[in-house]
Order: sequence, then C-alpha cells, then structure tokens
Amino acid sequence: MDPVRLLLISTTAVLSLMLLIEWNQYSDEYQRQQSELYTAVITEPGLVTNEQVAAPMSQGINDGIPSVNQVMNPLSVLLDDSETFNLSTDALELVVSADGGDVVSASLPKFPVRLDTPDQPFRLLENNNLRRYVAQSGLIGPDGIDASGNRARYASQGVTNNGDGTHTLTLAWTGNDPLGMQVYKQFTAHDDRYNVDVSFDIRNGGSSVASVTSFAQLKRDNTQAPDGNTGFGVSPYLGAALTQPDKRYTKLSFSDLNDEPFSKRLPAGWVAILQHYFVSAWIPSQQATHDYFASQLSNGDNVIGYKNQNIDIAPGAATIITQTLYVGPKDQVALAALAENLDLVIDYGWLWWLAQPLFWLLTLIQQFVINWGLAIIALTVVIKLVFFRLSAASYKSMAKMRTVQPKIQSIKDQYADDKAKQQQAMMELWKKEKINPMGGCLPMLIQMPVFIALYWVLLESVELRHAPFILWIDDLSAMDPYFVLPILMGISMWLMQRLNPAPPDPMQAKIMMYMPIAFTFLMMWFPAGLVLYWLSNNLLSFAQQYVVTRQIEQAASR
Repeated sequence: MDPVRLLLISTTAVLSLMLLIEWNQYSDEYQRQQSELYTAVITEPGLVTNEQVAAPMSQGINDGIPSVNQVMNPLSVLLDDSETFNLSTDALELVVSADGGDVVSASLPKFPVRLDTPDQPFRLLENNNLRRYVAQSGLIGPDGIDASGNRARYASQGVTNNGDGTHTLTLAWTGNDPLGMQVYKQFTAHDDRYNVDVSFDIRNGGSSVASVTSFAQLKRDNTQAPDGNTGFGVSPYLGAALTQPDKRYTKLSFSDLNDEPFSKRLPAGWVAILQHYFVSAWIPSQQATHDYFASQLSNGDNVIGYKNQNIDIAPGAATIITQTLYVGPKDQVALAALAENLDLVIDYGWLWWLAQPLFWLLTLIQQFVINWGLAIIALTVVIKLVFFRLSAASYKSMAKMRTVQPKIQSIKDQYADDKAKQQQAMMELWKKEKINPMGGCLPMLIQMPVFIALYWVLLESVELRHAPFILWIDDLSAMDPYFVLPILMGISMWLMQRLNPAPPDPMQAKIMMYMPIAFTFLMMWFPAGLVLYWLSNNLLSFAQQYVVTRQIEQAASR
C-alpha cells in the first residue's frame, strides 16, 4: 500500500470512529431530552420553556449564605412561587424575583426557539422543572442584607423609561434594619443590547459604620442546553469559564467542579456560563480585584461567581456598587467591548488565532453579498485562491502517480514474490519520473489547520443560527431537510476519486469506492452551513485537480 493511500484510509477510519462515538452520545442525549419533554407536568401556562413545556417552580432550598471569609460557599436558593417583576426591551425580556432580586428568566425576542415559532423567544435563563439556570447577586458581610441565611426581600418601585434608550427597574429592600440602612437594587437595560447594568444603592441612615460585601454568581444545573446539539457529531462546550492574567480563557467544566473547586483572587476579569450560540456573564469593576470562585453545590448545581472587596459606609453616607450582567448571543464585537478577553467565549479551540481572522473575513464578505450561504461559498473561494499554488503542487504529484500506474503494476507483477526488489524498483521509478510519493499529501496537511479553523467558525457563529440560504434551506445551522447538500457532497467526493490513481489492491478499491457513500450518510446530520462549505471546497478542488490532471496527462502522451 503506498504511503499516501495508507494515510488517507487511516485518517478516514479515525474520523469515522470519532463521528460514530459522537452520534451515540448525541442519540442518547436526544432520547433523554425527549423523555423529559413528554413527562413534564404542564401546570403553569405563564412560564413557557424553550421546549414549549410549562412547569411549576421548584421549592425553595437554601445551602447557606456565604460569609465574608467563605469564598467557596456561594449563595444557593431555588425560586419558589415568589412575586416577580418584568423588565423588557426589544432585545431582552427579564423576569426578576422579589427574593434576592435574582434574574430567574431571560428571553431573547430576536432569537426564536424555532423558525416555525417566531413569536416564542429563546429562553436562556429559566427556573422550572426542566432546567435551573439563574443569575444571582446580593450583599453579604457583617451588615449585608443577604447574610442572615435568607434572601433579601424586595418590592418593585416600577420601571422607568429614561428617554435615552434605557429602561430601569428599581427594587426597594423591604427589610427592617435597626442600623437604618436602606438598599435599592436597580436593573438598567439598553435597547438593542444584551448587557444590563445591575447596581446596589446603599444608604446608611444609622449612627455606626455599615460593612457590606457584594457578590454575583451564575448558577446552573447539569441539564443539556436546549440549543446545544445542531446535528450529528456536533457537541459544543457547555460549562463555565473565566479569565486570568496568565490564562486569558480558562474553562471550568461542570464535570470537574465537584473534584476541583476554584478559588482565586484576581484583578478585573469576568465569569461566564457558555452553551452553543449563547452566553451569560457577570462583569465586575475592571479597576478592582475580586475573589473568584466556582464549585458544585450539594444539590448538584454548578456555580461560578465572585465577591467584591468589603466596603465600609460611614453614618449618613451612601455608596453605589455597579456591575454588568450579559445575557445573550455570542456576539464578538459586543462582548469585546464589555471586558478584555470576554470575546474568547466564542470558543474556536486552539486554532482561535486562525479562526478569528477567518470570521472577520466571513462577516466582511457577508456585508456585500448579504446572504450567509453565499458568504460561505465566497470565503471558500478566497481560501482556495490563497492555497492555489500549494494545491496545484499536490494535484500534480497525484496526476504523475496516475500516469505511472501501468509501470507500477508491471513492477508489482515482475517482483510479486520479492517485496524488497519490488520496493527498490518503485523507488527507482519515482526518482526517474521525479515523483514524490508524499507530494500529494504534505500540501494537504499544511492546509488542514485552516480547514479545521473554518469548521469551528461555522459551528460557533450565532450569525448562522436560523440564517437562510436559498430555496428549501432556511436555516444554515440545521441539517438539510431533504439531504440534497450531503448527496451533492458525496457526488463531488466520488468525482474527485475518479481523478486519482486506482488502487491496485481489491480491498483498497472497495474501501475507496464506498467512502463517498459513507461520508454522504455521515454528513446528513451536519448543519447545512458546514456541508455547504465541504461541498464548495470539493467542487473547487475537483475543478483545479481536473485541469492539472489533464495537463499532466497531455504532456505525458506527447
């Protein structure tokens, strides 16, 4: 077996095994989610989940309020049927609980759950019997109103339209503080944006110094994200993340938090929980140091958050503590503007340094062609042009191998019983014909990082979610409903094989013959945008390989 074909078959076998494993995981998770949907109790029509199943709120559980020195014991409260308050813009619909002023629901009107339900917005934060995912913040410390073991109770003072594109929900603490302290919690949302300014206005009306520590955290259970799987073999990251000075993007997976809780004092920074296309994040003051923590609670929930430094408020004085909550899509521009390295939650893996310029180029092209499908095709053309000469060298090598196939077969027949002489004769033939057996492989390997980076760009880009292409393909992030693109991809793969030298071994020939069929079935569950990319790449490669092969064959026949 020649080295090029051996590498190709080995790579195909490994890829097929990986896809098979992913399919099993996807299938099991899909069945589990479907079971959840059909067994959920529908009792409260007012709270519709992403799966269009309403459910009662969970009963209250309190794992304890963190004291000043207990960094690893974050707040843990499940919402019961407490009173809630609404704050809505054209981009966000928030539901805030009277208990603690926690954000217990966040819906995104510009991102429907499905194309056929445009009026049902995707819900990122929610707290019901299918999923528990909330954003919490409060005041702890010696005089903190959340430090007694129960959440502070708030009453709404209404929503104010500020006239500058912002809307503010003001909550007033209803507790009775013997020190005379008053606390107002405000949520200011911006039109057409997904960041919310959350502030505590603390007024000390007593005669002694009040000492408080503010905190913020995200809490999520281990259920699969509702938008987490878009097709066969696709498993985007679901878990927590933060930034550190020596590690700009640190993943803290839910599976690891129970064994390795995180606790560290860091400057500036942020905390986030990621899923496919969407992210929630708390961003504290970027001019201060904070105590960051992440762990798994006794009830299995995962938390990640931070405590700010303790603040002393003199008698008769007041202070305002402000932080930012982001709840929305993985928008690179918006996230980068909020905090350093926050845009890295668009997880391109270790090839991020290649993926980011590819995404920039893709969005630039889309601004001209308007259609994301056409932008994918145009980007593929640009990449092929960049690697044109390198690809040409690869195709020339394969074309030369094809022209000497009769001579190679003659050598194999002549030295059928002597493998050493057979190999020596082949080496002499390749030297005489100036053929490098690996010449068709190495240029392809050099291009692979770019192809892999582009794969992750197409997979992670929320811009492709529900983005139409043409005709029946109305969502590039979903599989082709009629499997036209996968079938065309398989045909293009078969055409490319026709230009390659035929394998002399019958078993190899059968493997190569069935490979396009196998990959066609594998690609049927991939998002249409990814299949479109592979199809475009195959067609351009076929065209280039066809021209090069014909030129080599015509030169050899003279």
